[in-house]
Amino acid sequence: MDTEVLREAFDLAACPTSVAEARHRTLAWLFRYAVGEQATEAAVLIVSELVTNAIVHSGSNMVRCVLRLGSGLLRIEVTDQGVGVAEPAVRKPADDDVSGRGLLLVSAVAEAWGVSPAFPGGRTVWSTVRADI
Repeated sequence: MDTEVLREAFDLAACPTSVAEARHRTLAWLFRYAVGEQATEAAVLIVSELVTNAIVHSGSNMVRCVLRLGSGLLRIEVTDQGVGVAEPAVRKPADDDVSGRGLLLVSAVAEAWGVSPAFPGGRTVWSTVRADI
């Protein structure tokens, strides 16, 4: 299975209830392939944060989530329609801020993360997690 890449993709309406759906679908898919507990917990957190950010900050109607598993890595991609003005970035929120920690959490549990343009428009925020199966 080392050289094989398993893939799951799903589209979600850009609404708050889609965050729970994204977590559920990610968890079910990772269980199906017996991904370890630590990688699964990290992946569910990352999906939750990236989907939330796409819904709250991108001005999108739809977001797409893609999971790729192979060669010991899980790659998570969340693509929005990119009509928001701010580029995703780690922030340093004040202690009493109730939001603004999403990408800080992602950077703490991921091997790597970044942002790339999506075709025909929008952007993809991606992350990788070590996931031996």
